Amino acid sequence: MLITVFIYNTTMNLPRFFCPKPLMAGARADLPENAARHACRVLRLGVGDDLVLFDGCGGEYVARIAALDRERVAVDILQWRDAECESPIKVTLVQALQAGEKMDMTVQKAVELGVTGIVPVASRRSVVRLAGERAERRVEHWRGVAVAACEQSGRNRVPDVADLQTLDNWLRKPAGAKVLRLVLAPGAQRAFDGIELPAPGAPVELLIGAEGGLDPDELEMSLQAGYVPVRLGPRVLRTETAGLAALAVIQCLWGDFK
Repeated sequence: MLITVFIYNTTMNLPRFFCPKPLMAGARADLPENAARHACRVLRLGVGDDLVLFDGCGGEYVARIAALDRERVAVDILQWRDAECESPIKVTLVQALQAGEKMDMTVQKAVELGVTGIVPVASRRSVVRLAGERAERRVEHWRGVAVAACEQSGRNRVPDVADLQTLDNWLRKPAGAKVLRLVLAPGAQRAFDGIELPAPGAPVELLIGAEGGLDPDELEMSLQAGYVPVRLGPRVLRTETAGLAALAVIQCLWGDFK
């Protein structure tokens, strides 16, 4: 009993791993290959060390390493905890492709800021052009970035990273019921605090352009698709700054930064 209480109170400092397989208290399981490699070679964990596992379905499991070698880590699952840190506001970030490592940073920080989904879109001003297998590899990479961000930030539900598509195609799709669609647009008359508070549980979509912003035709299409233009103060922000700043504002106004 004393050991259980000690584990429960110290899970915040334990290494966390995403384990997308059925988990159950009292069972023994092997860590996924990437997680096992990180535990052994990077964190230098050993037999008897405690860690936290989550399967993306909610909650988390406290586990202890029972055996390991260079390619395999077996853990005993000790207990399940009903732990969540999800935001009450469900935000999907629709992000135009960014150059270099900017997209990685945007995905990582957006997950830390509580998004429930990320939709990468190719816009007319996107510097990066991806297609075919190259696009599939990048999306899988971003999904890995999202998982790592959940491991770091304490989230037990992994946000969905959608397949890459063009912005035009995304804007042609009908919006979901009661969704609040927002697009950052320099010169917009309304700021975020001028937007009506979304209904409880109502989803929000935030559209961010690439370097150079949205093409005028794309902006017009977004307005026709129901996006409301909003501004972020008098300064022009880079694409890698704009989305993250807007997400922070949303969490301050309507989410769990209050």
